[in-house]
Amino acid sequence: MASERFEEIAETFEFLDDWEDRYRHVIELGKAMEPLPEAMRVPATKVDGCASQVWIMPRIEGQGPEARFDFQGESDAMIVRGLIAVLHALYAGLSIAEVLAVDPRAELARLGLNDHLSAQRSNGLRAMVERIHLLAAEARG
Repeated sequence: MASERFEEIAETFEFLDDWEDRYRHVIELGKAMEPLPEAMRVPATKVDGCASQVWIMPRIEGQGPEARFDFQGESDAMIVRGLIAVLHALYAGLSIAEVLAVDPRAELARLGLNDHLSAQRSNGLRAMVERIHLLAAEARG
């Protein structure tokens, strides 16, 4: 159920044998992401449970389960900014119903991230996924 952009990331990861190269790729994805304006980095958009500073701002078009989900995100840590970009590839453009149907654990496991992230980063990634699902559930109504 992953988006085409997420599939591209998964395919790239298959070709990158070395985890240093994969980390670099994740960081590059984060660098290419549109920055979240400073005015949106407020307590209401801050994600709790991350060791780094993380903000996620939803952008939802439409209403109910068929509304389209998108978000902007930001972090003060380059690798976390890259993880936000990975989550953006996984969720952006899906309907609210599709966002809630994604099995993030299975999709992210395809990248092997859980095996190579520190415990703090894994907890932060989980917190970001939970926030995305909460935002989608709120938008569903």
